[in-house]
Amino acid sequence: MGTSGLYRAVSISSFRRYATYRTATAAGVFTNTVFGFILAYTYVALWEERPGLGGYDQPEALTFVWVGQGLIGAVALLGGGFQEELQERIRTGDIAIDLYRPADLQLWWLASDLGRGAFQLLGRGIGPLLAGGLVFHIALPANPLTWLWFLVSVTLGVTVSFALRYLVALAAFWLLDGSGVNMVSTIMSIFFSGMLLPLTVFPGAFGEVVRWLPWSAMLQVPADVLLGKHSGLGLVGVFAFSAAWALVLLLVGRLLQAAATRRVVAQGG
Repeated sequence: MGTSGLYRAVSISSFRRYATYRTATAAGVFTNTVFGFILAYTYVALWEERPGLGGYDQPEALTFVWVGQGLIGAVALLGGGFQEELQERIRTGDIAIDLYRPADLQLWWLASDLGRGAFQLLGRGIGPLLAGGLVFHIALPANPLTWLWFLVSVTLGVTVSFALRYLVALAAFWLLDGSGVNMVSTIMSIFFSGMLLPLTVFPGAFGEVVRWLPWSAMLQVPADVLLGKHSGLGLVGVFAFSAAWALVLLLVGRLLQAAATRRVVAQGG
Protein backbone atom coordinates (compact mmCIF):
# COMPACT_ATOMS: atom_id res chain seq x y z
CA MET A 1 0.00 0.00 0.00
CA GLY A 2 1.36 3.41 -0.98
CA THR A 3 1.54 6.37 1.38
CA SER A 4 -1.65 7.96 0.01
CA GLY A 5 -3.41 4.60 0.29
CA LEU A 6 -2.33 4.30 3.93
CA TYR A 7 -3.78 7.66 4.93
CA ARG A 8 -6.95 7.00 2.94
CA ALA A 9 -7.34 3.73 4.84
CA VAL A 10 -6.82 5.56 8.14
CA SER A 11 -9.51 8.07 7.19
CA ILE A 12 -11.99 5.37 6.18
CA SER A 13 -11.26 3.42 9.36
CA SER A 14 -11.91 6.54 11.44
CA PHE A 15 -15.22 7.13 9.63
CA ARG A 16 -16.31 3.55 10.38
CA ARG A 17 -15.14 3.81 13.98
CA TYR A 18 -17.31 6.85 14.70
CA ALA A 19 -20.22 5.26 12.83
CA THR A 20 -20.34 2.58 15.54
CA TYR A 21 -21.12 5.17 18.24
CA ARG A 22 -24.82 5.30 17.40
CA THR A 23 -26.09 6.27 20.83
CA ALA A 24 -23.55 9.08 21.15
CA THR A 25 -24.42 10.28 17.65
CA ALA A 26 -28.16 10.34 18.42
CA ALA A 27 -27.49 12.18 21.68
CA GLY A 28 -25.37 14.71 19.80
CA VAL A 29 -28.12 15.31 17.22
CA PHE A 30 -30.67 15.82 20.01
CA THR A 31 -28.43 18.17 22.00
CA ASN A 32 -27.48 20.24 18.95
CA THR A 33 -31.13 20.49 17.90
CA VAL A 34 -32.32 21.62 21.33
CA PHE A 35 -29.55 24.21 21.62
CA GLY A 36 -30.34 25.28 18.07
CA PHE A 37 -33.96 26.04 19.01
CA ILE A 38 -32.82 28.08 22.01
CA LEU A 39 -30.36 30.04 19.89
CA ALA A 40 -32.82 30.41 16.99
CA TYR A 41 -35.56 31.96 19.14
CA THR A 42 -32.94 34.30 20.62
CA TYR A 43 -31.97 35.31 17.08
CA VAL A 44 -35.64 35.87 16.15
CA ALA A 45 -36.03 38.35 19.01
CA LEU A 46 -32.69 40.02 18.25
CA TRP A 47 -33.30 40.38 14.51
CA GLU A 48 -36.83 41.68 15.05
CA GLU A 49 -35.29 44.42 17.15
CA ARG A 50 -32.31 44.96 14.82
CA PRO A 51 -33.26 43.96 11.23
CA GLY A 52 -30.26 43.47 8.99
CA LEU A 53 -27.86 43.06 11.91
CA GLY A 54 -24.44 41.92 10.72
CA GLY A 55 -25.55 42.08 7.10
CA TYR A 56 -28.09 39.24 7.45
CA ASP A 57 -31.86 39.29 7.19
CA GLN A 58 -33.75 37.08 9.64
CA PRO A 59 -33.92 33.94 7.43
CA GLU A 60 -30.17 34.22 6.78
CA ALA A 61 -29.46 34.69 10.49
CA LEU A 62 -31.54 31.61 11.29
CA THR A 63 -29.71 29.68 8.58
CA PHE A 64 -26.46 30.71 10.27
CA VAL A 65 -27.75 29.21 13.53
CA TRP A 66 -28.66 25.85 12.03
CA VAL A 67 -25.54 25.59 9.89
CA GLY A 68 -23.56 26.19 13.06
CA GLN A 69 -25.42 23.43 14.90
CA GLY A 70 -24.82 21.11 11.96
CA LEU A 71 -21.09 21.84 12.00
CA ILE A 72 -20.46 21.57 15.74
CA GLY A 73 -19.39 17.94 15.47
CA ALA A 74 -17.75 18.10 12.05
CA VAL A 75 -15.35 20.95 12.82
CA ALA A 76 -15.17 20.06 16.54
CA LEU A 77 -16.26 23.51 17.74
CA LEU A 78 -16.40 22.12 21.27
CA GLY A 79 -13.08 20.30 20.96
CA GLY A 80 -12.74 16.55 21.20
CA GLY A 81 -11.93 14.07 18.49
CA PHE A 82 -8.34 12.91 18.48
CA GLN A 83 -7.17 15.62 20.88
CA GLU A 84 -7.76 13.85 24.20
CA GLU A 85 -6.61 10.51 22.78
CA LEU A 86 -3.32 11.97 21.62
CA GLN A 87 -2.79 13.78 24.92
CA GLU A 88 -3.37 10.52 26.78
CA ARG A 89 -0.84 8.70 24.58
CA ILE A 90 1.68 11.45 25.31
CA ARG A 91 0.97 11.23 29.04
CA THR A 92 1.38 7.44 29.17
CA GLY A 93 4.40 7.38 26.88
CA ASP A 94 2.64 5.36 24.17
CA ILE A 95 3.48 8.19 21.79
CA ALA A 96 6.94 6.64 21.48
CA ILE A 97 5.33 3.68 19.69
CA ASP A 98 3.54 6.07 17.31
CA LEU A 99 6.80 7.78 16.45
CA TYR A 100 8.29 4.45 15.35
CA ARG A 101 5.47 3.80 12.88
CA PRO A 102 6.38 4.09 9.18
CA ALA A 103 3.92 6.98 8.90
CA ASP A 104 4.05 10.67 9.67
CA LEU A 105 2.45 11.41 13.06
CA GLN A 106 0.74 14.62 11.97
CA LEU A 107 -0.61 13.23 8.68
CA TRP A 108 -1.82 10.08 10.45
CA TRP A 109 -3.94 12.08 12.88
CA LEU A 110 -5.06 14.49 10.15
CA ALA A 111 -6.34 11.59 8.04
CA SER A 112 -8.10 10.19 11.09
CA ASP A 113 -9.70 13.54 11.88
CA LEU A 114 -10.91 14.05 8.31
CA GLY A 115 -12.66 10.68 8.53
CA ARG A 116 -14.21 11.69 11.85
CA GLY A 117 -15.31 15.02 10.42
CA ALA A 118 -16.92 13.37 7.39
CA PHE A 119 -19.00 11.09 9.58
CA GLN A 120 -19.97 13.88 11.97
CA LEU A 121 -21.11 16.04 9.05
CA LEU A 122 -23.42 13.27 7.87
CA GLY A 123 -24.36 11.74 11.20
CA ARG A 124 -24.78 14.89 13.30
CA GLY A 125 -25.01 17.65 10.72
CA ILE A 126 -28.05 16.82 8.64
CA GLY A 127 -30.53 16.23 11.50
CA PRO A 128 -30.34 19.66 13.18
CA LEU A 129 -30.42 21.44 9.80
CA LEU A 130 -33.56 19.54 8.77
CA ALA A 131 -35.21 20.22 12.13
CA GLY A 132 -34.46 23.93 11.83
CA GLY A 133 -35.77 24.03 8.27
CA LEU A 134 -39.05 22.42 9.29
CA VAL A 135 -39.79 24.96 12.03
CA PHE A 136 -38.16 28.17 10.80
CA HIS A 137 -37.95 30.01 7.52
CA ILE A 138 -34.31 29.58 6.57
CA ALA A 139 -32.43 30.52 3.41
CA LEU A 140 -30.86 27.37 2.00
CA PRO A 141 -29.49 27.62 -1.57
CA ALA A 142 -31.08 25.82 -4.49
CA ASN A 143 -27.92 25.80 -6.60
CA PRO A 144 -26.03 22.46 -6.21
CA LEU A 145 -22.77 24.26 -6.97
CA THR A 146 -23.21 26.38 -3.84
CA TRP A 147 -23.46 23.19 -1.79
CA LEU A 148 -20.27 21.92 -3.42
CA TRP A 149 -18.41 25.11 -2.46
CA PHE A 150 -19.85 24.74 1.03
CA LEU A 151 -18.38 21.24 1.32
CA VAL A 152 -14.99 22.59 0.16
CA SER A 153 -15.12 25.31 2.82
CA VAL A 154 -16.12 22.76 5.48
CA THR A 155 -13.18 20.51 4.52
CA LEU A 156 -10.83 23.45 4.90
CA GLY A 157 -12.53 24.33 8.18
CA VAL A 158 -12.01 20.80 9.52
CA THR A 159 -8.34 21.03 8.53
CA VAL A 160 -7.91 24.36 10.32
CA SER A 161 -9.70 22.92 13.35
CA PHE A 162 -7.41 19.88 13.33
CA ALA A 163 -4.30 22.05 13.08
CA LEU A 164 -5.38 24.14 16.09
CA ARG A 165 -6.28 21.08 18.17
CA TYR A 166 -3.04 19.37 17.18
CA LEU A 167 -1.09 22.29 18.65
CA VAL A 168 -3.15 22.05 21.83
CA ALA A 169 -2.57 18.28 22.01
CA LEU A 170 1.19 18.65 21.56
CA ALA A 171 1.27 21.03 24.51
CA ALA A 172 0.89 17.87 26.64
CA PHE A 173 4.59 17.21 26.03
CA TRP A 174 5.33 20.19 28.29
CA LEU A 175 2.25 20.30 30.54
CA LEU A 176 1.41 17.76 33.24
CA ASP A 177 -2.34 18.32 32.76
CA GLY A 178 -3.87 19.41 29.46
CA SER A 179 -7.38 20.14 30.80
CA GLY A 180 -6.65 23.83 31.29
CA VAL A 181 -5.37 24.47 27.77
CA ASN A 182 -8.22 22.34 26.38
CA MET A 183 -10.75 24.55 28.13
CA VAL A 184 -9.15 27.75 26.86
CA SER A 185 -9.05 26.30 23.34
CA THR A 186 -12.76 25.41 23.47
CA ILE A 187 -13.76 28.86 24.73
CA MET A 188 -11.81 30.55 21.96
CA SER A 189 -13.34 28.21 19.39
CA ILE A 190 -16.90 28.95 20.56
CA PHE A 191 -16.43 32.71 20.62
CA PHE A 192 -14.18 33.37 17.63
CA SER A 193 -15.79 30.90 15.21
CA GLY A 194 -19.15 32.68 15.22
CA MET A 195 -20.96 29.90 17.07
CA LEU A 196 -22.72 32.32 19.43
CA LEU A 197 -23.05 35.30 17.08
CA PRO A 198 -21.89 35.90 13.50
CA LEU A 199 -18.53 37.64 13.55
CA THR A 200 -19.93 40.35 11.25
CA VAL A 201 -22.02 41.55 14.21
CA PHE A 202 -18.93 42.74 16.10
CA PRO A 203 -18.19 46.38 15.28
CA GLY A 204 -15.06 48.34 14.45
CA ALA A 205 -11.49 47.14 14.71
CA PHE A 206 -12.42 44.25 17.00
CA GLY A 207 -14.79 42.88 14.38
CA GLU A 208 -12.11 43.16 11.71
CA VAL A 209 -9.59 41.32 13.87
CA VAL A 210 -11.83 38.39 14.81
CA ARG A 211 -12.81 37.84 11.17
CA TRP A 212 -9.12 37.40 10.29
CA LEU A 213 -8.45 34.84 13.03
CA PRO A 214 -8.25 31.15 12.05
CA TRP A 215 -11.37 30.16 14.00
CA SER A 216 -13.54 32.05 11.50
CA ALA A 217 -12.63 29.40 8.90
CA MET A 218 -14.45 26.82 11.04
CA LEU A 219 -17.96 28.33 10.90
CA GLN A 220 -18.16 31.93 9.70
CA VAL A 221 -16.65 31.18 6.30
CA PRO A 222 -18.65 27.98 5.56
CA ALA A 223 -21.91 29.62 6.65
CA ASP A 224 -21.29 32.67 4.46
CA VAL A 225 -20.38 30.44 1.52
CA LEU A 226 -23.66 28.54 1.91
CA LEU A 227 -25.57 31.82 2.17
CA GLY A 228 -24.01 33.03 -1.07
CA LYS A 229 -22.18 35.93 0.57
CA HIS A 230 -19.10 35.17 -1.56
CA SER A 231 -18.90 34.66 -5.30
CA GLY A 232 -16.29 34.86 -8.04
CA LEU A 233 -12.99 36.25 -6.77
CA GLY A 234 -14.54 36.68 -3.33
CA LEU A 235 -15.09 32.93 -3.15
CA VAL A 236 -11.51 32.29 -4.23
CA GLY A 237 -10.40 34.75 -1.56
CA VAL A 238 -12.14 33.00 1.33
CA PHE A 239 -10.87 29.62 0.16
CA ALA A 240 -7.35 31.08 0.04
CA PHE A 241 -7.88 32.53 3.52
CA SER A 242 -8.85 29.16 5.01
CA ALA A 243 -6.17 27.27 3.08
CA ALA A 244 -3.48 29.75 4.17
CA TRP A 245 -4.41 29.36 7.84
CA ALA A 246 -4.46 25.57 7.45
CA LEU A 247 -1.00 25.60 5.87
CA VAL A 248 0.49 27.97 8.45
CA LEU A 249 -0.94 26.09 11.43
CA LEU A 250 0.09 22.71 10.04
CA LEU A 251 3.61 24.03 9.55
CA VAL A 252 3.72 25.34 13.12
CA GLY A 253 2.45 21.95 14.26
CA ARG A 254 5.20 20.27 12.27
CA LEU A 255 7.82 22.45 13.99
CA LEU A 256 6.33 21.83 17.43
CA GLN A 257 6.20 18.11 16.68
CA ALA A 258 9.90 18.15 15.79
CA ALA A 259 10.69 19.90 19.07
CA ALA A 260 8.54 17.41 20.99
CA THR A 261 10.21 14.46 19.23
CA ARG A 262 13.62 15.71 20.31
CA ARG A 263 12.21 15.94 23.85
CA VAL A 264 11.09 12.29 23.71
CA VAL A 265 14.49 11.18 22.42
CA ALA A 266 16.30 13.17 25.11
CA GLN A 267 14.16 11.71 27.88
CA GLY A 268 14.05 8.19 26.46
CA GLY A 269 17.73 7.90 25.60
